Amino acid sequence: MKQGTLINRIVMLLLLAAVLVYLGVSAWRSFRDPYTLVLSYAYTVDDSLEATGFLVREESVLASPGGIVDLLPEEGEKVSRGETVALLYQNDSGLARKEELQSLTMEKEQLQYALERTQSGGDSSQLSQQVIDAIVALRSSVSTGDLTRLEDETLLLKSLVYKRDFTFNGGEEDGDAAAAIWASIQSSIDAVDAQIAALSAQAAQDTSRLTAGQAGVFSGQTDGYESLLTPALLETITPGQLSQLDRQRPQPDAGAVGKLVTDATWYFVCAMGEEEAGRLIEGRTVTVRFSRDWSGEVDMKVERVGETPENGRVAVVLSSDRYLSETTLLRKQTVELVFDSQTGIRVPTQSVRVEERTVTDPETEEEKQELVTGVYVLVGQQAEFKPVTILAQLEDFALVKSADGSDGKKALRAGDEVILSSVELFDGKVITQS
Repeated sequence: MKQGTLINRIVMLLLLAAVLVYLGVSAWRSFRDPYTLVLSYAYTVDDSLEATGFLVREESVLASPGGIVDLLPEEGEKVSRGETVALLYQNDSGLARKEELQSLTMEKEQLQYALERTQSGGDSSQLSQQVIDAIVALRSSVSTGDLTRLEDETLLLKSLVYKRDFTFNGGEEDGDAAAAIWASIQSSIDAVDAQIAALSAQAAQDTSRLTAGQAGVFSGQTDGYESLLTPALLETITPGQLSQLDRQRPQPDAGAVGKLVTDATWYFVCAMGEEEAGRLIEGRTVTVRFSRDWSGEVDMKVERVGETPENGRVAVVLSSDRYLSETTLLRKQTVELVFDSQTGIRVPTQSVRVEERTVTDPETEEEKQELVTGVYVLVGQQAEFKPVTILAQLEDFALVKSADGSDGKKALRAGDEVILSSVELFDGKVITQS
């Protein structure tokens, strides 16, 4: 027998022995200690159903005539008619020139800041705080994985560091020395201005602009559905058409650099069973919960529930004019339609008991025997029965609230330790844990 095989068998036998010992100890404890404590906590149960469909918007594709494209707006940013949405460079030198212009513009800002400080004395402590704030913002973006503003935050931090370095290295000067520093800085600004003017003149010869033909919300992503899924189609769309769209794999338009969403209202269209769709009423709203590519809840208006079913399914169209900028990248999504939510206290199903209790009528003050639903809770070292009302009953747990009329001591609260017991319980019984 090989040595490696023998070692593997020994390790497996040791692991099996450890598992058997653990199970044996757990079983021994369960027989010895008939009480189990479970922490109750606040919980929400939703009356909801899942649906998969498409987001539909009024979209206009932005096409480039060619060249290197430099998009200017951020994803989801509003742009006005005639606004520049992209710069088009004929070759790589144009893009390199743009980066050089950015560097020179930043250098000019630093020099102007230093010039103002030379004239007024400035506030170095304020500048130091700005550097710290910029570092914190950059660190926060990186730690959360949000890199959408990484370039801007990096440039801001670099600019502030340069300003701070110039400020502290420049020292505090008086008289002729301060005038000489001022003249030197002004000369540097003039030199940078000259470089910026020369580069801008060159850029005008090989750089063109792509402008927005109409106002809208910008998105840098196209998927080919822009012309296939339109708001006009939703007036007659059927479950069969939705299935066909789902099977298609459209390609983005050649040369597309982005698109504009030109209407604030967007739609979610899906197919669902007749019984499920029957819960939706046209003109009313339903809460739609997104959780895959974007996390958020939107109250959407029920625009249309199809009247002609296909294989027991109908088309459903919902609309909203909120969160457009946050959802421009979404197309096919699986969401939850939330009809109702109940919040209460979650307790194990096994802990809920129904006992006959003596109840005093608050009006007549007569005592009578009634069946009361409740749970036993550990208070100190004793069991105490607390009446509850069941809000929702699921397989593994019950959602409850403290029964109406329960006083402060008898009210069940989130965080109470609920007792699961295989033996009889009663108020005041001492509970000992091994």
